[in-house]
Amino acid sequence: MAEKITPDDARIQWRNGVLNGKNYEYIFAEPRDSKIVNTIILVHGWPDLAFGWRYQIHFLLSLGYRVIAPNMMGYGATDAPDCLEFYTFKRACDDLATLASQLDLSSFVLAGHDWGGAIVYRFALRYPKIVSKLVVICTPFMISGENYTPLTKLPNFKYMLQLAGTEVENFIVGEVKLKQFFRGMFGGTTPEGEALFSPSHGIFLDRLETIGPPLFLSESELDFYVNSYMRNGIRSTLNWYRTDKLNFDEQESVFSVIDKQLFDMPVLFISCSSDGAVPPSLSKGMDVWFRNLTRKEINTGHWAMVENSEVVNRCMGEFLK
Repeated sequence: MAEKITPDDARIQWRNGVLNGKNYEYIFAEPRDSKIVNTIILVHGWPDLAFGWRYQIHFLLSLGYRVIAPNMMGYGATDAPDCLEFYTFKRACDDLATLASQLDLSSFVLAGHDWGGAIVYRFALRYPKIVSKLVVICTPFMISGENYTPLTKLPNFKYMLQLAGTEVENFIVGEVKLKQFFRGMFGGTTPEGEALFSPSHGIFLDRLETIGPPLFLSESELDFYVNSYMRNGIRSTLNWYRTDKLNFDEQESVFSVIDKQLFDMPVLFISCSSDGAVPPSLSKGMDVWFRNLTRKEINTGHWAMVENSEVVNRCMGEFLK
């Protein structure tokens, strides 16, 4: 596996910034022994953290990139307001643009995974002049139709209905259950080999107590995730699943057009052959929206940045050089 950072790694700084009135925590790192060639902002998904990019940060530093990885709204030490308007794509894009402005970034690379992928697509549409390149892992670009389609009519995303409800947030409370949850979400299974999560169901809460060690987190990393989520609980992170109608209502007309390329900048899309939540098949037909799209499919599951870190890094490195 690729070299990774640790939470207290001397190569990174944990910073805080007030973005449009809300505090954000983010990782900031610069190469020590080489000239800075560009900046890359890394946007995580659920149930992850900025630390989810730990196998990429050292690699990107070695390429001469300044690296910025925020904990998104509701995660870690970033603010976790109750109001859902703070968890929309537009709000996330505007906050990231404010961060870039505060850091005097006139142009940078943007990368996202899972929810982070959905965010960076929309950022590139809202702020195309400041995005030099785009990297997306797992998440296909999906265009919105003229009419709102509720989650109840999207069978591929049935798990989102569970996460948008109250069942999960009411059950996964406290350190013990959070630790069980992260064990399962990062590769741990029951003694019978059953997974904790299924896209067609969501989280099997009755399996929590029997979930074994995670495949993709060390014990210290597991503790870091648990401690990070203990600040605000899991509820605030689930707010991202409650904003589909708000996101539809906020979208600009450019997001719904059907007869033009939307992305002029070079884009790398890495699909993951064993990703049950967002399989490569969901990306069929998306090429039409991109002027310069590079596709890579790798043999890995949803947590590609950890599970197959060297291949992910190689794909990113070839694209960024």
